[in-house]
Amino acid sequence: MNLVFLLEEPSAKNVLDILLPKLLPPEVSFFTIPHRGKGDLRQSLPRKLRNWQTPETHFFVLHDQDNSDCETLKAELLAICRQAGRADTIVRIVCRELEAWYFGDLAAVEAAFPGNKLKQLAEKNSYRDPDTIVKPSGELERLIPGFYKGIASQTVPHYMDIEGNRSHSFQVFIQAVRSLCGVPQ
Repeated sequence: MNLVFLLEEPSAKNVLDILLPKLLPPEVSFFTIPHRGKGDLRQSLPRKLRNWQTPETHFFVLHDQDNSDCETLKAELLAICRQAGRADTIVRIVCRELEAWYFGDLAAVEAAFPGNKLKQLAEKNSYRDPDTIVKPSGELERLIPGFYKGIASQTVPHYMDIEGNRSHSFQVFIQAVRSLCGVPQ
């Protein structure tokens, strides 16, 4: 089985390249294909979905919600996939931004950025539900001097507790990958 992850940005590729080997059985191969933002992803989706001819390939589209309505955004992306002849494509929306997944495991962020007392913030009301943080990347920039999205995407996932992550959108994504591959939940 082959899994192809079509992503809106290189940061998502960095994260998945670290996390997926921890999740997938050895017989499942994967490709993570980043794009230069939402526009680039939407424009290239039909072409990639139509032209990818490798047998036993399953597609995932991972897209940040940002300020969009989650259901509308997912419906739009699914429509693009159906029109390209790949109605079986799995679309997952990251609630707000990828960095919300980091807020789902502040102990991992603290381990990646030592000297910042972050894990105790997980119990504060404003951080308890990471998917409701309006601009998680901006909040991390405020909390961590010198925070940079690219560096975080290469370091934080090494420390992430996949089972214990509090981000609902992270858990929905993980469940979809496991379900497709027949990995027990």
